[in-house]
Amino acid sequence: MTDIQNRKVLLASRPVGKPTVNDFKITTDTVEVPDDGEVLLEILYLSLDPYMRGRMSDAKSYAKPIEIGSVMEGGTVARVKTSKHPKFKEGDIVLSHSGWQSYAIAKGDTVRKLDPSVAPISTALGVLGMTGFTAYAGLLTLGKPKPGETVVVAAASGAVGSVVGQIARIKGARAVGIAGGAEKCAFVKKELGFDAVVDHHSANFAAELAEACPQGIDVYFENVGGKVWDAVFPLLNTFARVPVCGLIAQYNQKPGELAGPDRFPATMRDILTKSLTIRGFIQNEFVAQFPEFYQQAAGWIKDGALRYREDVVDGLDAAPEAFMGLLEGKNFGKLLVKVKDA
Repeated sequence: MTDIQNRKVLLASRPVGKPTVNDFKITTDTVEVPDDGEVLLEILYLSLDPYMRGRMSDAKSYAKPIEIGSVMEGGTVARVKTSKHPKFKEGDIVLSHSGWQSYAIAKGDTVRKLDPSVAPISTALGVLGMTGFTAYAGLLTLGKPKPGETVVVAAASGAVGSVVGQIARIKGARAVGIAGGAEKCAFVKKELGFDAVVDHHSANFAAELAEACPQGIDVYFENVGGKVWDAVFPLLNTFARVPVCGLIAQYNQKPGELAGPDRFPATMRDILTKSLTIRGFIQNEFVAQFPEFYQQAAGWIKDGALRYREDVVDGLDAAPEAFMGLLEGKNFGKLLVKVKDA
């Protein structure tokens, strides 16, 4: 054992509906010494993402749930404090999946060295990391936008949606964003350069979305579900493509809880009559595309074609409250926890 004290956020109980602070437990223990082939990591940044809500549940999904009493999982950027692996030395900055804690031991072949000269290291958890890659792979592989087509994306000011719309513009499509509130909508239009943006808080949301999409919708990148999907669905054109990335409006629903009438018959009818393609995906299935994505996205950032915003909260103890806010759309940009100064 070392004399290093490790702060951890554990899953204390499985939420029913919205998570509460009681579903988390913060503890401190001592860090072990790494074995041969391992590295001891000092966590600098922790990524908070909507998928973590699913991991808190024991419902069947594409990945195993977090066990009660285990560290909450998540992507991290870390500094190597001690290395017993030949490819890493003390002080190296790496990408890891170490979860909600201040220190971690990882096998050397599970972490990736980062080059801080390419971009700020925090971007490895956002625009140059999982969220950026999710946008890139989902939009281009499944959405396949063509020049002049209309691409609509929900949660357009968020980590994934903001990248989707900007890549659509880069590819010559018309980008329409959906966001919540005047400040986020202004950011999407003025800072990110979307062609149009609609506030889903508006009492006339569905009509305003239809007005923003006079030629209908060719690609809809789904991040939200709920009432946003209800407004989008009638506007889908024949042969429209719908990559389904997330359904954040439904993540906090209680078991058996329905958010409105049965949409299945109407959905299936239009899938048939409009020849729609609706495809769920997890970015891991496209991992072979990551080097191409990284090269292109880094170039787009350098020349100003791709912009990003980060919402950074300080301290690991702030993670539970920040995460609960994320599920209600309170963040503005990619949500990160700064665990320790770089």
